[in-house]
Amino acid sequence: MTGSLPPLTLVIGGARSGKSAFAEGLVAGSGRPRRYIATAEAWDDEMRDRIARHRADRGTGWITVEAPLDLAAALAAVRAEEAVLVDCATLWLTNHLLADHDIAAETGRLLAALSDCPAPVVIVSNETGWGIVPENALARRFRDEQGRLNQRLAGDADLVVAVMAGLPMVLKSSLP
Repeated sequence: MTGSLPPLTLVIGGARSGKSAFAEGLVAGSGRPRRYIATAEAWDDEMRDRIARHRADRGTGWITVEAPLDLAAALAAVRAEEAVLVDCATLWLTNHLLADHDIAAETGRLLAALSDCPAPVVIVSNETGWGIVPENALARRFRDEQGRLNQRLAGDADLVVAVMAGLPMVLKSSLP
Protein backbone atom coordinates (compact mmCIF):
# COMPACT_ATOMS: atom_id res chain seq x y z
CA MET A 1 0.00 0.00 0.00
CA THR A 2 1.57 3.24 -1.10
CA GLY A 3 0.37 6.71 -1.85
CA SER A 4 -1.84 8.98 0.18
CA LEU A 5 -2.66 8.12 3.75
CA PRO A 6 -5.99 8.68 5.51
CA PRO A 7 -6.01 10.85 8.64
CA LEU A 8 -5.71 7.83 10.98
CA THR A 9 -4.55 4.28 10.27
CA LEU A 10 -4.36 1.52 12.88
CA VAL A 11 -2.00 -1.38 12.19
CA ILE A 12 -2.68 -4.19 14.64
CA GLY A 13 -1.29 -7.66 15.12
CA GLY A 14 0.45 -10.04 17.46
CA ALA A 15 4.05 -9.89 18.60
CA ARG A 16 6.52 -10.30 15.72
CA SER A 17 3.70 -10.32 13.18
CA GLY A 18 5.34 -7.78 10.86
CA LYS A 19 3.08 -4.89 11.84
CA SER A 20 5.88 -2.36 12.43
CA ALA A 21 7.54 -3.09 9.09
CA PHE A 22 4.19 -2.81 7.33
CA ALA A 23 3.40 0.49 9.09
CA GLU A 24 6.84 1.86 8.20
CA GLY A 25 6.16 0.97 4.56
CA LEU A 26 2.86 2.85 4.63
CA VAL A 27 4.51 5.99 5.96
CA ALA A 28 7.54 5.73 3.67
CA GLY A 29 5.25 5.13 0.68
CA SER A 30 3.36 8.35 1.34
CA GLY A 31 6.21 10.42 -0.09
CA ARG A 32 5.93 12.83 2.84
CA PRO A 33 8.64 13.72 5.37
CA ARG A 34 8.56 10.92 7.97
CA ARG A 35 8.21 11.38 11.72
CA TYR A 36 8.59 8.36 14.01
CA ILE A 37 7.17 8.73 17.53
CA ALA A 38 8.64 6.02 19.73
CA THR A 39 6.99 4.95 22.98
CA ALA A 40 9.50 2.31 24.13
CA GLU A 41 11.72 2.87 27.13
CA ALA A 42 15.09 1.10 27.30
CA TRP A 43 14.98 -0.39 30.77
CA ASP A 44 17.47 -3.18 30.06
CA ASP A 45 20.04 -4.39 27.52
CA GLU A 46 17.52 -6.52 25.61
CA MET A 47 15.20 -3.54 25.12
CA ARG A 48 18.12 -1.29 24.14
CA ASP A 49 19.09 -3.88 21.49
CA ARG A 50 15.49 -4.13 20.27
CA ILE A 51 15.23 -0.33 19.92
CA ALA A 52 18.57 -0.21 18.06
CA ARG A 53 17.37 -2.95 15.64
CA HIS A 54 14.12 -1.07 14.97
CA ARG A 55 16.08 2.12 14.28
CA ALA A 56 18.50 0.31 11.95
CA ASP A 57 15.64 -1.45 10.13
CA ARG A 58 13.92 1.93 9.52
CA GLY A 59 17.03 3.40 7.96
CA THR A 60 17.66 7.09 7.48
CA GLY A 61 15.21 9.82 6.61
CA TRP A 62 13.09 9.68 9.76
CA ILE A 63 12.75 12.33 12.43
CA THR A 64 12.57 10.35 15.66
CA VAL A 65 10.79 11.67 18.74
CA GLU A 66 10.73 9.72 21.99
CA ALA A 67 7.40 10.02 23.78
CA PRO A 68 6.92 7.13 26.20
CA LEU A 69 4.09 8.92 28.04
CA ASP A 70 3.08 12.20 26.41
CA LEU A 71 1.94 11.25 22.92
CA ALA A 72 -0.45 14.21 22.91
CA ALA A 73 2.43 16.69 23.08
CA ALA A 74 4.43 14.79 20.46
CA LEU A 75 1.44 14.78 18.09
CA ALA A 76 0.80 18.48 18.71
CA ALA A 77 4.32 19.24 17.43
CA VAL A 78 3.76 17.50 14.07
CA ARG A 79 3.82 19.57 10.87
CA ALA A 80 0.95 19.19 8.39
CA GLU A 81 3.24 18.09 5.53
CA GLU A 82 4.62 15.11 7.48
CA ALA A 83 3.43 11.52 7.82
CA VAL A 84 3.62 10.14 11.34
CA LEU A 85 4.24 6.65 12.68
CA VAL A 86 3.47 6.00 16.36
CA ASP A 87 5.09 2.75 17.49
CA CYS A 88 3.43 1.64 19.59
CA ALA A 89 0.18 2.10 21.53
CA THR A 90 0.88 -1.07 23.52
CA LEU A 91 4.10 0.23 25.07
CA TRP A 92 2.48 3.63 25.65
CA LEU A 93 -0.34 1.92 27.57
CA THR A 94 2.15 -0.22 29.51
CA ASN A 95 4.10 2.89 30.53
CA HIS A 96 0.93 4.52 31.87
CA LEU A 97 -0.22 1.38 33.68
CA LEU A 98 3.14 0.99 35.40
CA ALA A 99 3.09 4.68 36.36
CA ASP A 100 -0.41 4.15 37.83
CA HIS A 101 -1.92 6.91 35.69
CA ASP A 102 -5.61 7.38 34.92
CA ILE A 103 -5.90 5.24 31.78
CA ALA A 104 -9.29 6.61 30.74
CA ALA A 105 -8.02 10.20 30.96
CA GLU A 106 -4.79 9.40 29.09
CA THR A 107 -6.72 7.52 26.40
CA GLY A 108 -9.02 10.53 26.00
CA ARG A 109 -6.00 12.83 25.60
CA LEU A 110 -4.48 10.49 23.02
CA LEU A 111 -7.66 10.19 20.96
CA ALA A 112 -8.15 13.98 20.99
CA ALA A 113 -4.52 14.51 19.91
CA LEU A 114 -4.91 12.00 17.08
CA SER A 115 -8.07 13.75 15.93
CA ASP A 116 -6.37 17.17 16.06
CA CYS A 117 -3.13 16.09 14.39
CA PRO A 118 -2.68 18.03 11.12
CA ALA A 119 -0.80 15.16 9.43
CA PRO A 120 -1.79 11.57 8.70
CA VAL A 121 -0.92 9.19 11.53
CA VAL A 122 -0.26 5.46 11.41
CA ILE A 123 -0.39 3.92 14.89
CA VAL A 124 0.81 0.39 15.68
CA SER A 125 -0.79 -1.70 18.42
CA ASN A 126 -0.66 -5.29 19.64
CA GLU A 127 -3.68 -7.56 19.65
CA THR A 128 -3.53 -9.16 23.08
CA GLY A 129 -6.93 -10.79 23.39
CA TRP A 130 -6.32 -14.05 21.52
CA GLY A 131 -4.18 -15.70 24.19
CA ILE A 132 -4.94 -17.39 27.45
CA VAL A 133 -6.38 -15.51 30.42
CA PRO A 134 -3.41 -14.10 32.33
CA GLU A 135 -2.82 -15.49 35.80
CA ASN A 136 -2.31 -12.21 37.67
CA ALA A 137 -4.41 -9.09 38.16
CA LEU A 138 -1.99 -6.63 36.52
CA ALA A 139 -1.67 -8.77 33.38
CA ARG A 140 -5.46 -9.18 33.19
CA ARG A 141 -5.93 -5.44 33.61
CA PHE A 142 -3.37 -4.79 30.87
CA ARG A 143 -5.12 -7.19 28.48
CA ASP A 144 -8.49 -5.59 29.20
CA GLU A 145 -7.19 -2.01 28.87
CA GLN A 146 -5.35 -2.90 25.64
CA GLY A 147 -8.53 -4.38 24.20
CA ARG A 148 -10.50 -1.26 25.08
CA LEU A 149 -7.79 1.02 23.65
CA ASN A 150 -7.65 -0.99 20.41
CA GLN A 151 -11.44 -0.76 20.05
CA ARG A 152 -11.35 3.02 20.51
CA LEU A 153 -8.47 3.43 18.05
CA ALA A 154 -10.18 1.17 15.49
CA GLY A 155 -13.43 3.05 15.90
CA ASP A 156 -11.73 6.37 15.11
CA ALA A 157 -9.44 5.03 12.37
CA ASP A 158 -10.20 5.46 8.69
CA LEU A 159 -8.11 2.39 7.86
CA VAL A 160 -7.48 -0.65 10.08
CA VAL A 161 -5.04 -3.30 8.90
CA ALA A 162 -4.33 -6.52 10.79
CA VAL A 163 -0.95 -8.11 10.13
CA MET A 164 -0.46 -11.81 10.72
CA ALA A 165 2.67 -13.73 9.64
CA GLY A 166 3.73 -10.65 7.68
CA LEU A 167 0.50 -10.60 5.68
CA PRO A 168 -1.70 -7.48 5.84
CA MET A 169 -5.48 -7.89 5.96
CA VAL A 170 -7.70 -4.82 5.70
CA LEU A 171 -10.33 -4.93 8.46
CA LYS A 172 -11.81 -1.48 7.86
CA SER A 173 -11.42 1.05 5.09
CA SER A 174 -13.11 4.33 4.33
CA LEU A 175 -10.81 4.76 1.33
CA PRO A 176 -12.36 4.91 -2.15
